[in-house]
Amino acid sequence: MSAGLLRSHTCGELRKEHVGNEVTLCGWVNKYRDLGSLHFIDIRDRYGLTQLGFEQFKGDLTILKQCALESVIKAKGIVRERPSDALNKNMETGEVEVQVVELEVLSRCDIDNLPFLPHGQVESTEDLKLKYRYLDLRTEKLQNVLKMRSKVMHDTRNALYDEGFTEVETPILYKSTPEGARDYVVPSRVHPNHVYALPQSPQTLKQLLMIGGTDKYFQLCRCFRDEDLRHDRQPEFTQIDIEVSFATPEYIKALVEKTLGSLFEIDNLKIPSMSFQEAMSRYGSDKPDVRFGLEHIILTDLFVDSEFAVLSKPAKEGGMVKAFFVPEDVKSFSRKETDAFVDVVKPHGGKGVAFFKVKDGQRSAGISKFITDEIFAKIEERAAGNEKGDGTWLFFADTDEDTVHSCADALRRHLGHSLDLLGDENKFLWVYDFPLFEYSQKEGRLAARHHPFTMPKEEHLDMYLEGGVDNWKKCLANAYDVVCNGYELGGGSIRIHRNDIQSTMFKALEMSEEDTQKQFGFFLEALKYGVPPHGGLAFGLDRIIMIMCKTESIRDVIAFPKTNSATDLMSASPSVPAQAQLDELHMNWQKK
Repeated sequence: MSAGLLRSHTCGELRKEHVGNEVTLCGWVNKYRDLGSLHFIDIRDRYGLTQLGFEQFKGDLTILKQCALESVIKAKGIVRERPSDALNKNMETGEVEVQVVELEVLSRCDIDNLPFLPHGQVESTEDLKLKYRYLDLRTEKLQNVLKMRSKVMHDTRNALYDEGFTEVETPILYKSTPEGARDYVVPSRVHPNHVYALPQSPQTLKQLLMIGGTDKYFQLCRCFRDEDLRHDRQPEFTQIDIEVSFATPEYIKALVEKTLGSLFEIDNLKIPSMSFQEAMSRYGSDKPDVRFGLEHIILTDLFVDSEFAVLSKPAKEGGMVKAFFVPEDVKSFSRKETDAFVDVVKPHGGKGVAFFKVKDGQRSAGISKFITDEIFAKIEERAAGNEKGDGTWLFFADTDEDTVHSCADALRRHLGHSLDLLGDENKFLWVYDFPLFEYSQKEGRLAARHHPFTMPKEEHLDMYLEGGVDNWKKCLANAYDVVCNGYELGGGSIRIHRNDIQSTMFKALEMSEEDTQKQFGFFLEALKYGVPPHGGLAFGLDRIIMIMCKTESIRDVIAFPKTNSATDLMSASPSVPAQAQLDELHMNWQKK
């Protein structure tokens, strides 16, 4: 027996070579079969199943009545080879069984009130599985996820240790700084009316580590963002955070290739690169799924004089017209199917999808009467690869370019899934040369596209320092993302290491001198005392594991996740604090 454990073996361990051995197994009752004179229990743990027989049992068999499904038992017995007609090829232990001589019920399950059977044939609802997450965790699927997660964390640490990185823990209770999402705040008891903020990321802290001479830092860090949730977001998540002194984008990319190659077990992984502008033009997204075609082409200039106002109006008013082609051998759409495309693009600001069909060089249906021979010839001339011939052309137009990109991207992704075009191979992409700023319609000012510590491209630095909104809009960032299967796996940049460049950034973001000093004064002070140029990247650990496990929600790969409304159904959190707690924190809680 293993020292200190109640069991000698796991429930997935026994094989023919163990026949004749005395063993002790512990686990859950997965199945009980009463065949009159014969009794069998399948005992389960996270390693597998073993059949228990009771032909040699000397105790009172009425104990089996206590062995309800999901009860925890301890069985001691002799390993015996199963008869040839009783072999179970579906079980890894199916050539043997344990003839029990001693049985102990360690914990009975209240089977009458059990919400669902973790290994039952009937699938439970998502809410019920989240409320009783500890039961759902007993499933093979989730145990494999936890094992995968543990392996990825272990392999990540080993890969970065091998590159000379130092693992450093940064504070969870920190200062509230604007980084794109709302902070979660923690009231201070000893400092009335003051709060800590849970970090959205350790951005300024890892830069301070570089200023402090750490050189190569990493951390598997918890991050907290109070934002609207989607299938690939949670209010708390884990990043693989990396920062390096004297780094170039080429160094970071090579490190990413080595790290992801190790995690995904790909030898000599080389990730293709694409500029932000090219990604938007060809795919309408800065995180394109490049596992399949259906690439976009921009056709704005061809429709300036078109009689079809839906396309000509955006073309004349500074908007965009985009299209992509679906070959007939991929899909021939019915009118009902093309009409339904409006439901795909509507959430992205689209009003519909124009189309026409081509068969043997002849155009028909949809907007075909507005497609002249001249326009059609130019469309086919611009079409890449085999994206011409018989099939369907789909069009997207709006006076707002972002709306066109979003709608075309949404339909492309929809068709990629619905037409089963994705394949099984993971496809990575390195996207670079992002805009430094984006215009926030909501706030009426420029906002940092990445974060306010991102270095402008060197060739744009003079224009950036000269200042002015028109100049700042033209600046590109020394920033980059790594993408896989249409998901952003990680993003980073070369950081600002000069006080004048950082001060200009806060000026461009229209932060007052008072606010700048209040929020970032400590950081601007640090930039005065000799700062190595540095850069880094943060991977989303949960998204990496999500892709490895071939699921589409990071909720599936977190041990105790929240719902889309950021609630924990199991513990019923968030909850209303006790009055004594509020008094101690000097908080006046007013219910509306």
